[in-house]
Amino acid sequence: MIHHADTIVEILCRRVETDGERPALAVKQAGEYRWHTWNDLAADIAQTTAALVELGVSQGDRVAHLSENRYEWVIADFAIQMAGAIHVPIHAPLTGTQIAWQVRHSGAKVLLVSNREQVAKLAPLAKEQLTGVAIVSYDEIPEPLAGQKVPTLASRKATANLQKGIDAACHARQQVHPESLATILYTSGTTGEPKGVMLTQHNLASNTLATIDAFGCKDDDLRLNFLPLSHIFARTCDLYCWVASGTRMAIAESRDTVIGDCQTIHPTILNGVPHFYDRVYRGLCERGLAEVPGALQAALGGAIRVCCGGGAALPVHLFDYFHGHGVPLLQGYGLTESSPVISLSSETAFRRGASGKPIKGIEVRIADDGEILTRGPHVMIGYYENPQATAEVLKDGWLYTGDLGHLDADNFLTITGRKKEILVTLGGKNIAPVYLESLLTQDPLILQALVVGDDRPCLAALIVPNPDVLQAEIERRQITVASRDEALTHPQVLALYEERIADRLKEVSPFEQVRRFALLPRSFTIDAGEMTAKLTLRRKVIEQHFAAEIESLYRRG
Repeated sequence: MIHHADTIVEILCRRVETDGERPALAVKQAGEYRWHTWNDLAADIAQTTAALVELGVSQGDRVAHLSENRYEWVIADFAIQMAGAIHVPIHAPLTGTQIAWQVRHSGAKVLLVSNREQVAKLAPLAKEQLTGVAIVSYDEIPEPLAGQKVPTLASRKATANLQKGIDAACHARQQVHPESLATILYTSGTTGEPKGVMLTQHNLASNTLATIDAFGCKDDDLRLNFLPLSHIFARTCDLYCWVASGTRMAIAESRDTVIGDCQTIHPTILNGVPHFYDRVYRGLCERGLAEVPGALQAALGGAIRVCCGGGAALPVHLFDYFHGHGVPLLQGYGLTESSPVISLSSETAFRRGASGKPIKGIEVRIADDGEILTRGPHVMIGYYENPQATAEVLKDGWLYTGDLGHLDADNFLTITGRKKEILVTLGGKNIAPVYLESLLTQDPLILQALVVGDDRPCLAALIVPNPDVLQAEIERRQITVASRDEALTHPQVLALYEERIADRLKEVSPFEQVRRFALLPRSFTIDAGEMTAKLTLRRKVIEQHFAAEIESLYRRG
């Protein structure tokens, strides 16, 4: 039974009341998945709420949260809300400086931290930049932080008065309203300083219920969560959809174990970014299983009903492959500022290359310049302490997404690029690089691609080869190379890539052709600051890191 309510707090309370004894959440412990009932979760949420209350957290306070996906992440999210506080999740891959900035900017009273590695990031900064913030860890931390022992959440829970947690939760159920601020999520900073997106209880609850309505659910659904819960995609489409629908969810041990976890859990639903589905496809190709009937379904655990892609554009070759092998891969579209879902495909309403139809209760229109605008209960109330940035994107109730797209006669929404990522060549041609990059990375030889050409006479590309596929191709063609570096500049290898690039771009206009390219010796990475946690390219950072290579391309001829 789907529980309809105006707040996440109320949705959770009703779920526990109706399904307390049913298995709800599976988490791997000591190498095996263990199931927790809704009552188990409720008891732990109450005790964690009590610990937060004794740390001085009250209604309206901000609680920052730095953690990878784990059981405690789920419990903490609901405990923070039951304390009437505002959850400020921080992406686990961020640096210590970035983390400290978000803690300070949000005015957090408490910082929950997962492990020793995350605490170590804060060690050089804690004394000066985190003064007055109570830091509590999930794991035992041997080293002191700013001269003080870091207490564990378990120790705080052990000494907390449970009744205080129960009282706070009862109070929250009565006092937390649809318009109450539930969370502040900082954007990934692809275009500048991070901005704190403020989402209310009604933003989250309404988007969750509309997503379930559009996507559908079945009583026996089991989702495997592996996308970061610190991002709104997983938080709404995995965490809150799981609670509102009353189905089951398992948390992957890590993003490197997803396929193995699928074999153990046998999920029916997966939410993922295109990069994940591409890895699945390429993995099957490399093992010679891509065209074996049933191999895709088996790789994902054998019980998959449907997969959903979001966070980035889904290449059509992945859509074709998954659908052609009996696993629907449905694309959605949204952004943090819209809670996040704006449009969504379903098993009965999807279209190749489109991101589905606008979900129930929201409006979408296309501005004269092609920008996608949306209005409805899913739209944020603004950026935290940043009225100027808020005014730039919220106008007359409409959220200006910064994305370009169009609606067809059947109301399917297709994304064509980012308005702020448009390249303008010296010839005055406007080009959406993301689309061209999606075409290029369809080739098995190309792992990543970045197209450049702003204020240039033509387009060029930085190409990251797929090393395993390239090595196999070199051996097949009997090209003699002494090292990987030599391969990247070998005339026959360059001729091969020139041929592949031309083939992938054969359907685009002459001014959208990539005329020059460089093969790079390494991938774009999160650690280098070149990708966000969602694996979106940080274009300006990459261009800075490879400025010499780009300049060299344009010096030729």
